[in-house]
Amino acid sequence: MRWTLKPLREVWLNVGLERVDTYKEVSVRALLDSGETGLFMSKKLAERQGFKLEKLARPIKVGNIDGSDNRGRSITHKVEVDIYYKGHVEQVRIDMCELGKTEVILGMP
Repeated sequence: MRWTLKPLREVWLNVGLERVDTYKEVSVRALLDSGETGLFMSKKLAERQGFKLEKLARPIKVGNIDGSDNRGRSITHKVEVDIYYKGHVEQVRIDMCELGKTEVILGMP
Protein backbone atom coordinates (compact mmCIF):
# COMPACT_ATOMS: atom_id res chain seq x y z
CA MET A 1 0.00 0.00 0.00
CA ARG A 2 1.33 3.42 -0.91
CA TRP A 3 0.61 6.44 1.29
CA THR A 4 0.49 9.95 -0.06
CA LEU A 5 0.61 12.75 2.47
CA LYS A 6 -1.31 15.86 1.62
CA PRO A 7 0.13 18.87 3.46
CA LEU A 8 -2.21 20.94 5.60
CA ARG A 9 -2.87 24.32 4.13
CA GLU A 10 -4.48 25.83 7.22
CA VAL A 11 -4.52 24.98 10.90
CA TRP A 12 -7.48 26.23 12.95
CA LEU A 13 -7.75 26.06 16.75
CA ASN A 14 -10.74 26.61 19.01
CA VAL A 15 -9.49 28.93 21.77
CA GLY A 16 -11.03 30.92 24.59
CA LEU A 17 -10.32 34.62 24.98
CA GLU A 18 -11.08 36.20 28.34
CA ARG A 19 -11.46 39.91 29.00
CA VAL A 20 -9.06 40.87 31.78
CA ASP A 21 -11.42 43.56 33.13
CA THR A 22 -14.65 41.53 33.46
CA TYR A 23 -13.40 37.94 33.04
CA LYS A 24 -16.05 37.39 30.36
CA GLU A 25 -14.90 34.61 28.03
CA VAL A 26 -15.63 34.15 24.36
CA SER A 27 -14.79 31.10 22.26
CA VAL A 28 -13.32 31.78 18.83
CA ARG A 29 -11.85 29.85 15.96
CA ALA A 30 -8.28 31.11 15.46
CA LEU A 31 -5.97 30.60 12.49
CA LEU A 32 -2.55 29.32 13.57
CA ASP A 33 0.06 30.93 11.32
CA SER A 34 3.74 30.46 12.20
CA GLY A 35 4.69 32.90 9.44
CA GLU A 36 2.97 35.81 11.20
CA THR A 37 4.99 38.09 13.45
CA GLY A 38 2.35 38.62 16.13
CA LEU A 39 -1.13 37.96 17.44
CA PHE A 40 -4.02 39.68 15.68
CA MET A 41 -7.74 40.15 16.27
CA SER A 42 -10.43 41.65 14.12
CA LYS A 43 -11.42 45.05 15.52
CA LYS A 44 -15.04 44.13 14.74
CA LEU A 45 -14.80 41.07 17.03
CA ALA A 46 -13.17 43.13 19.81
CA GLU A 47 -15.87 45.79 19.68
CA ARG A 48 -18.72 43.26 19.42
CA GLN A 49 -17.44 41.38 22.49
CA GLY A 50 -16.68 44.55 24.49
CA PHE A 51 -12.91 44.13 24.79
CA LYS A 52 -11.18 47.22 26.19
CA LEU A 53 -9.10 48.66 23.34
CA GLU A 54 -5.91 50.52 24.19
CA LYS A 55 -4.50 53.05 21.73
CA LEU A 56 -0.87 52.49 20.70
CA ALA A 57 1.64 55.32 21.13
CA ARG A 58 2.62 54.91 17.45
CA PRO A 59 0.70 53.17 14.65
CA ILE A 60 2.26 50.05 13.12
CA LYS A 61 2.08 49.79 9.30
CA VAL A 62 0.50 46.54 8.10
CA GLY A 63 1.10 44.67 4.86
CA ASN A 64 -0.59 41.58 3.50
CA ILE A 65 1.21 38.34 2.69
CA ASP A 66 0.99 39.13 -1.04
CA GLY A 67 2.81 42.44 -0.51
CA SER A 68 -0.27 44.63 -0.90
CA ASP A 69 -1.32 47.21 1.69
CA ASN A 70 -3.82 46.04 4.30
CA ARG A 71 -7.28 47.66 4.07
CA GLY A 72 -6.92 48.83 7.66
CA ARG A 73 -3.59 50.48 6.71
CA SER A 74 -2.08 50.31 10.21
CA ILE A 75 -2.51 48.91 13.70
CA THR A 76 -3.63 51.64 16.07
CA HIS A 77 -5.03 49.64 19.01
CA LYS A 78 -4.26 46.58 21.11
CA VAL A 79 -6.07 44.52 23.73
CA GLU A 80 -4.79 42.46 26.67
CA VAL A 81 -6.53 39.09 27.04
CA ASP A 82 -6.11 35.76 28.72
CA ILE A 83 -6.02 33.07 26.05
CA TYR A 84 -7.03 29.50 26.85
CA TYR A 85 -6.18 26.39 24.87
CA LYS A 86 -6.48 22.81 26.16
CA GLY A 87 -5.78 23.65 29.80
CA HIS A 88 -3.06 26.21 29.07
CA VAL A 89 -3.68 29.88 29.87
CA GLU A 90 -1.50 32.87 29.09
CA GLN A 91 -2.02 36.63 29.19
CA VAL A 92 -1.13 38.14 25.81
CA ARG A 93 -1.28 41.36 23.85
CA ILE A 94 -3.30 41.11 20.65
CA ASP A 95 -3.11 43.84 18.00
CA MET A 96 -6.26 45.00 16.20
CA CYS A 97 -6.08 44.52 12.45
CA GLU A 98 -8.33 44.18 9.39
CA LEU A 99 -8.49 40.40 8.90
CA GLY A 100 -11.35 39.97 6.45
CA LYS A 101 -13.43 36.94 7.46
CA THR A 102 -10.85 35.68 9.98
CA GLU A 103 -11.42 36.82 13.58
CA VAL A 104 -8.12 35.85 15.23
CA ILE A 105 -4.64 34.96 13.90
CA LEU A 106 -2.09 33.40 16.24
CA GLY A 107 1.44 33.97 14.98
CA MET A 108 4.86 33.97 16.60
CA PRO A 109 5.17 37.14 18.71
